Amino acid sequence: MDIVYRLGGATARQVRDEMPEPPHPAAVRTLLRILEGKGHLRHVADGAAFRYLPTTPRTVAQRTAMRHLLSTFFGGSRAAAVAALLDDEERPLSPTERNELAAVVKKLRAEGR
Repeated sequence: MDIVYRLGGATARQVRDEMPEPPHPAAVRTLLRILEGKGHLRHVADGAAFRYLPTTPRTVAQRTAMRHLLSTFFGGSRAAAVAALLDDEERPLSPTERNELAAVVKKLRAEGR
């Protein structure tokens, strides 16, 4: 899905070409058909191939995925999810990231959220 969103739509060959360790071409086509069957993609004819396009804007898909992640792994707690992200010793926050987070918290407090 990330590749299709990044390219704005893609054929199976384009998706495979973008993968760091691509599986067999038939596996990519199968995955795209499964994603289409689940309603995440649609296709249009592009010559002899199909061009796959996302059915929802990336921002909507991100929110849906985040809700699922929160409910599945963090009991619905946004605070627990953020704490897990911030407690990553392998990749500590950069000063820029800390400043960005502080600005978001300050804005939310000012808005009373």
